[in-house]
Amino acid sequence: MQERNGGCLCGAVRYTLKSEPRSIAICHCTHCQRQSGSLFSFNLVIREADYQQSGETVVFVDKGDSGHPVHRHFCGRCGSPLLAKTALMPGKVVVKAGTLDNMEGLQPQAEIYTDRAVAWLAPIPGAARFARNV
Repeated sequence: MQERNGGCLCGAVRYTLKSEPRSIAICHCTHCQRQSGSLFSFNLVIREADYQQSGETVVFVDKGDSGHPVHRHFCGRCGSPLLAKTALMPGKVVVKAGTLDNMEGLQPQAEIYTDRAVAWLAPIPGAARFARNV
């Protein structure tokens, strides 16, 4: 397993992933669209114990479809979204893959909230598709 490194746009927050992702998913929910400023977010689910960070993040507490809080961490200087933590996945963090220094070898295994995906965006070959969360 190779360690993966990443960080925010301005470099104030850096992190290391010390394990391979448990899952890799594209999320089309409206909250991910808004927080990313794009059509979806590209997410890696990692054990929290395998995530090491230097620098401070600011947290916005969002509410997921389940009604449980989603703690969205971002850089307070440049605004880059870095990760999310949710009560539904204790001991795990959801890292925003776009903040990695290198995304080589990462292939989405699933697409979630496809009922919110824009109609003209083609499905990702080989990825399972779910209308909502799994």
